[in-house]
Amino acid sequence: MKTTLLLACLAVSSAFAVTSPKFDGTKFLGNPLLDHHFTADPTAVVYKGRLYVYGTNDHQQYENPNAENKNSYEKIKTLTIMSTADMVNWTYHGEIPVSTIAPWIINSWAPSIVSRKEGDGKTHFYLYFSNSGCGTAVLTATDPIGPWTSPLPKSLVDQQSTNTKKCKVPFDPGAAIAPDGTGYLTFGGAEARLVKLGPDLLSVVGEAVILPAPYHFEANELNFIGDTCVYTYNCDWTAHEPWNYDCPKPSTCSMVYETSKTPLDPTSWKMGGDYNANPMIQGNTPCNNHTHLHKFKGTWYLIYHDQELQFKLLGENHGYRNINIDVCEVDEKNVTIKPCKNTKEGVAQVEKLNPYVRVEAETTAATASMTFKPAEKLGNMIAVPKEDGAFVAVRGVDFGPKGAQKFALVAKGAGRVEVRLDKPDGLRVATVELSDGPDFKKRAVNLENVPTGVHNLFLVTTGKPELDCWQFAPAK
Repeated sequence: MKTTLLLACLAVSSAFAVTSPKFDGTKFLGNPLLDHHFTADPTAVVYKGRLYVYGTNDHQQYENPNAENKNSYEKIKTLTIMSTADMVNWTYHGEIPVSTIAPWIINSWAPSIVSRKEGDGKTHFYLYFSNSGCGTAVLTATDPIGPWTSPLPKSLVDQQSTNTKKCKVPFDPGAAIAPDGTGYLTFGGAEARLVKLGPDLLSVVGEAVILPAPYHFEANELNFIGDTCVYTYNCDWTAHEPWNYDCPKPSTCSMVYETSKTPLDPTSWKMGGDYNANPMIQGNTPCNNHTHLHKFKGTWYLIYHDQELQFKLLGENHGYRNINIDVCEVDEKNVTIKPCKNTKEGVAQVEKLNPYVRVEAETTAATASMTFKPAEKLGNMIAVPKEDGAFVAVRGVDFGPKGAQKFALVAKGAGRVEVRLDKPDGLRVATVELSDGPDFKKRAVNLENVPTGVHNLFLVTTGKPELDCWQFAPAK
């Protein structure tokens, strides 16, 4: 008995020793979306009630550092996928192995995704990305997770293309489909181009036009709000003088937007100005800026990146970025965007998490000392602790008025998983003891305390258990 009590005490004290980038012991931060993985340059698509976000996988560069351990981007040849139904609990789906799918690429950065339902009855996804700074390539799939294929043997546009008006850096694509079904693609660094896509979305029609994008730097993106095309880009690091537009001059390296109802007419674009200041102007570390506007469940959001996570994980600036999200006020009638401020708090939960269905262990609102590795099923990940007290946590779990009856965990490896309410050392509702073994098994246990109502939930680990998924059974 004394030994058991000692082990329990050690497990709790170990939990205190582990810190989380997004949970300070009393409250959660919503940003970054993933607190265990470096990502950047977001884009997004909605499918079956979930928002899927894709980004540059800065973590690949982090895991393959150069001599200075700086983010120099040349090792990045994968793209990261994450998704959510409630805007605060994010499922990490791992990486798209772009260099395996398209071995001719140089790098894979800054994706932009569109989707449409096609003649076979399936929704098809088109994921455009920067093939280094040399071109824009595309992958396709019929599921937002994949598997992905490369429909072309080379980039869609590159530095040798004759229809780009001699664009020197045809990268950082932004894609969108107009209400009439026409696809458009923008790209370019230090200069902006816009081209009409073919009906297959895998070819271009005619020559690109030169967009009037003053002080252009990079980070092109497109949206349609009604029949109005919204083009956004990152302006450069200069003073932006002169500024001859009917809106305030944008701040240094900020995000700027323009609108047009006839996007292929360069004279039709109306400058909207600065809508998201550089992180340094908002009190954070200066870095390049890259955003994506998306409407989900009736609310407009701005998805963007900064570099703050690296200070919590590494203690200093190595140039590794992280994707964040905040609410963005968009006037759809007049197609104007109010300046959006970056926050640590992020956004509100839009629906509660249901504990009575399978929840993947890689679905998290916060983690501490936890890593994730691919499972056999595409897009499924396994949570693996690095030390005792490591945890995965989710927010806004609704147990209902009657509460739960049992807890089931699919896991393997030797150790213990304690399920606790509201904080890592909060009320313990279940304990799962694991013995070492090569296979994942489902283990169901009775509850020590019955949770009712809405709580945050922590799965706190001791030893080396590997977690696949979990689920509660409701009380009858």
